Amino acid sequence: MTQHSGDGLTGRDPRYPEGSRGDDGREQPPSQPDVGRPCDVARPGHDVARPGYPGNWWDTGRAESRGYAYPVPGLFGGPDPEPEPDPARFRLEPRTAVLVASGFLTVLLAAVLTLLPVPYAILAPGPTYNTLGEIDGKALITVSGHRTYPAEGELDLTTVSLSGGPGDRVYLLSALQGWISGEAEVVPEEVLFPPGQTEEEEEKIGRAQMVTSQESATAAALEAIDVQVPVTLTVSEEDARTPASRVLKGGDVILAVDGRRVGDLDELGAVVSGLTAGEQTEVRVRRSGRVEDLRVTTTKDEEGKTILGIYVEPDYRFPFDVTISIDNVGGPSAGLMFALGIVDTLTEGDLTGGRTVAGTGSIDPDGTVGAIGGIRQKLIGARRGGAEWFLAPSDNCSEVVGHVPDGLRVVPVSTLDDALTAVRTIASGQGADGLRSCTAQPGI
Repeated sequence: MTQHSGDGLTGRDPRYPEGSRGDDGREQPPSQPDVGRPCDVARPGHDVARPGYPGNWWDTGRAESRGYAYPVPGLFGGPDPEPEPDPARFRLEPRTAVLVASGFLTVLLAAVLTLLPVPYAILAPGPTYNTLGEIDGKALITVSGHRTYPAEGELDLTTVSLSGGPGDRVYLLSALQGWISGEAEVVPEEVLFPPGQTEEEEEKIGRAQMVTSQESATAAALEAIDVQVPVTLTVSEEDARTPASRVLKGGDVILAVDGRRVGDLDELGAVVSGLTAGEQTEVRVRRSGRVEDLRVTTTKDEEGKTILGIYVEPDYRFPFDVTISIDNVGGPSAGLMFALGIVDTLTEGDLTGGRTVAGTGSIDPDGTVGAIGGIRQKLIGARRGGAEWFLAPSDNCSEVVGHVPDGLRVVPVSTLDDALTAVRTIASGQGADGLRSCTAQPGI
């Protein structure tokens, strides 16, 4: 038989260039040291070594050649190749698939709820401020030019935390949280803000209301302690729909109406309300330093009351300086508590008797207390602030009933004098149980 060479030149198998042929006619590797050298010996798991292959194959599935070992997958007991992945192993059970899909949809829905704006505003309980105390180390009420007296108790003004409106978006998730919270009130934006009102306009109105509230509170407080305050009534704006707009001008100072001197808003209102709408009356004004008598035709408002048809702004000349320092709070509803704080600061003794009394309500220079918004949220904020007594405008009583937090007693008031009487009664500890409380019908 013709023996073919491995490389066609030397007659040797190139795999064993230095070897010799064995009994089976195949070339064998050269001699190797005994250690690690392939040899025909019995191994555990095999009767004898397997001839006829380059190297010997053991039960470990490794081939040894030239004294080295390397793995040979899948042969003679070696590790089998990794099987192809079974797609069925990665299929989700129907129930698991539903759970995964539901979780994904829940996350997606939550994201939509978080990012979807809605045309609503949220009224929530806000912080309280002691008018007899300090804010950031600065007294809320300071007086110069008049003696002041220390106070032990608290007269807390209450606030509402407002979200929404011009320049501030409310998102659906926040609105839903407000609806279910039991503390917040969610209302359409147009209930609180006129259509088209800008953020700057809203802030300007809030600041103007706060300034007016402070001036009215000071005037009412000084009147309550018998301090005379001269006032000037100035035409701030004319109503173009009324006859008076063609006669009176902004800046005119009103001195008298129908021959009777008017020294404040109360006197002006009393004189005008006694006139007949549609008839002419004489109005004396000071214009550019000169006194003039003008003929003005009166008109009537939506309620049928006789009016001049102008806007009048009182300009008070206080005998000493009263300064109220509070930032980030706007609107007129702190007027009552400002007035009480001023009275307590300017009078000897402790008006509250060391107690914590909270309250709210706008105030006119004559001491009339007016209704406000967000009364329910203010009740919650007052109780959280530690108040046990709350002064509320009588006109808000119907909103108070059924919403008074545990531990808080609400006393309705219509004037600054009512409020002073209530606080003095609370301070004395005698007769407090006899104070009026809010019912469904104001004043009962």
